[in-house]
This record gives sequence, structure tokens and C-alpha cells, in this order.
Amino acid sequence: MGLLDVLDARLGDGLENLLCSHHTRRLRRLGWGDVLEGDGAGWFTPRRPVQHGNRIEVLVDGANAFPVIAKAIEGAQKYVHIANWHASPDFRLTREPGAPQLRELLSAAAERVPVRVLLWAGPPVPFFEPTRKRALAAQKAFLECGAVRCELDARERTLHCHHEKIVIVDDVAFVGGLDMTAVEGDRHDSPDHPPRDLGWHDHIARLEGPVVAEVAAHFAARWLEIAGETLPAPEVPPEAGSSSVQLVRTVPEKTYDFSPHGDFSLLDSYLRALRAAESFVYVENQFLWSPEITEVLLEKLSNPPSPDFRLVLVLPQKPSNGADTTRGQLGRMLDADPGKHVLAATLVSHGDAPVYVHAKLCIVDDKWMSVGSANLNEHSLFNDTEVNVVTDDADVVRATRLQLWAEHLHGLEGDVSGPVHEVVDGMWRPALERPARVTSLPGVSRRAGRLQGPLRGLLVDG
Repeated sequence: MGLLDVLDARLGDGLENLLCSHHTRRLRRLGWGDVLEGDGAGWFTPRRPVQHGNRIEVLVDGANAFPVIAKAIEGAQKYVHIANWHASPDFRLTREPGAPQLRELLSAAAERVPVRVLLWAGPPVPFFEPTRKRALAAQKAFLECGAVRCELDARERTLHCHHEKIVIVDDVAFVGGLDMTAVEGDRHDSPDHPPRDLGWHDHIARLEGPVVAEVAAHFAARWLEIAGETLPAPEVPPEAGSSSVQLVRTVPEKTYDFSPHGDFSLLDSYLRALRAAESFVYVENQFLWSPEITEVLLEKLSNPPSPDFRLVLVLPQKPSNGADTTRGQLGRMLDADPGKHVLAATLVSHGDAPVYVHAKLCIVDDKWMSVGSANLNEHSLFNDTEVNVVTDDADVVRATRLQLWAEHLHGLEGDVSGPVHEVVDGMWRPALERPARVTSLPGVSRRAGRLQGPLRGLLVDG
């Protein structure tokens, strides 16, 4: 390692230590200090209720998820509530000939039931999408549909946003990473990832059972503060399955009256599960540069719980921002991993065209899964509004992992249902060396390209 590498690494470590200390002081001041200071582990955070008797299904990629949402909206009998980062009125949830635009779909539903749409108002300066001009145009188009209500939420922290993606229709809720828009990419990709300008890999969890009332209550709380309308208390749906599910959130402090000290249960949930990991951690995420998260992963690599422990990371080849930051953190993990416990990959389509990994999913030991809107960066864990759902239903968790691994390792010899370390070493690693749907993540930096994350956090974090 050259002198510049040593200096960069030390500067990066110093800045990350400053950021972590700042977050510790901030959360301690707000009554959330134990999240970062403690050594709590386990599958659920004690900060949020756990709902039992649910059914949870992970819908993989937009071509599978959007038609299910469209069908739910078409059959709505009570209400339709949507909270998105952005939603485009002309977006079509299906690609079938004659498929209605989103505004037409919602307008038809609004003839029967209340329809409410809550969108981020966009940044105060047009540095990134969706601009306020675009958000205002979307609101106007939705309002022109007649009975559809649409509100814009501008209560974000500086340089942060409302990032959650939730839909509640009657007794069904959808929580995931897909917005109903074509802004910045085509969300209609399928597990086959056919050739297109930019494929888009993502997930949505479909929920039935008592946890739906938790999602509805969260929407109602935000809606009250932005629209000034008190919604009826959500009815708790009857039990619909055997899964325990927990709704976890990021709500920064001093943003809403319903959570004046913030809600950092999403961060707490992640840290607890990662600390508890014994066999493997599987991550699909748009970003990986939160030092709070990477420090736990680095500890697992430096002191593996067992020789068979594996960490598999599926990340985008070119994230929309923070690419050098993610690469820098990967460099640290490779340096901490002489035993080859970690594997970093990205997805490609036919002809090696990149597939944009926009996913926000994590699986630990086939015993815990989190899926929703939160990236593993400081924005999502401390400052943007985010919603994930967590389950410890081992059958659902394992089935989801096997579905994803079958998709990513399609066409390769081997059984994805075998022992995880054997599948990683015998299928994932060889796949990175040949034409396949997965390939090595390029441009992994051993230097402190990760400086962007700490610098951004120190500049705009509260």
C-alpha cells in the first residue's frame, strides 16, 4: 500500500469515526442511544410491536409486482392509500394493450372508495429528481381526476426526502422499493431481465393480516399532518397466515408531531439481526456505505462465527450516487477477509447489459428478512422517511432466498437449495468468472473513496 493509500485510509477512518460519534450523540439525545451503544441482537427490535398471524409474500421485480397492485386497486372496496417518493400519473402498472394509466386506474377506484396519494414535494433546489416542478405537475394531474386526493409532503430534512413506497388497499398492504414512475429508470423489469436500456431489479412485500393496520396507521399519521384530515382508525384485519411481521421505520426527529424524537427502529432492526448472524448474510441493496452497518459486517469477517460463514452482496454496477463510497467499503471488507468469506456481485442482462439493483432486501441465516424502501446509507437510516417490514418466518425467508438465487444463478449447474457456503463457493464464485446473470462488481477501491459518505453525512446531517 502506497503513502497516498495510507493517508486516504486514515482520513477515511477519521471522518467515519466523527460521523459515528455524531450519530451516537444525536440518538442518545433523542432517547435512542441504545441502538448504537448497546449490543442488542435478535430478530425483532423492542421499539415496535410485532404482529402475529400474517401472510407475507415477496414479489420480485416490477413485472410481477405491479399487476398484483393494479388488481388490488381495481377491486378496492374500502379505500386506496399510496405514499411514494414519486408517482407519475401516466404510469401504467401493466404493459398489456389498453392498460389504464395510474390516474385512470385511481379515478375509476375513486368513484367507489376514497383514494389518497401522498408524494414527496421534491427538493427545494432542482439538483435531483423528482424536481418540485415535476411533483407539482403530478399533483395537478391526479387532482384533475376528480375525487382523487393528492398531497405533497415538503417536511423533509435538508438534502433528504420522503422515500417510502407503500400502498394500502382495504385489508392488503404493499411495502417495498418500487415507485410507480418511470423517472430515472424502467421499473417494469422481470426476473428474466430481457434486454432493455436499463433493467431494474427490486422487490415489494405483499402483506395480509394484522400488520396491515400498522401500515395504514403510519400512512394516516403522515396524512393528518400534511393534509389536515383525520382518518378513521384502521380496522385490524383478521389473521391471514402464520408469519410474525414487524413494521420498522426511519422518521427523523422534528419532522412530524406524531414522532417528535424520531423513529430509528429500522436501524435498530438491522443492527440486531446482523449482530446475531451465525451462518450467512445476504444483501441486495442500492447502496452500502453506512459505517454503522459496515462495522458490524467487518467484525463478522474479521472474526467469523464459523469457517462456513458467508457474506454475499448484490449491488448495482453504477449506483446513482455514492459509487466510490460503496467501493471503498467493499475494499475494507476484502482487506478484512483473508478467508474469502465475502462475495460481491452485480446483475447483468443478456449481452452483459447492466441491471440496476435498486433492491432493499437483507436475509440473515434464513431466519430473518427485511424488505422495504431503506438503503444501507445514512440518508435511509437517519434522515429520510423509510418503511421496511421484517419477518422471522423461516419458511418464507428461505423460500425468498431460493427464489432470488434461482433467478440470479439461472442456467448454472448445481442446486441452490444446498448448504449456503457450498452454493456460494460452488455456484456463485464460478458464475463470476463466466457469462452469467451475475458478475463481479467492478472497480472495487482499496482507497478511501468512501470519504463521500462521511463528508455528506457530516455536512447535511442534523
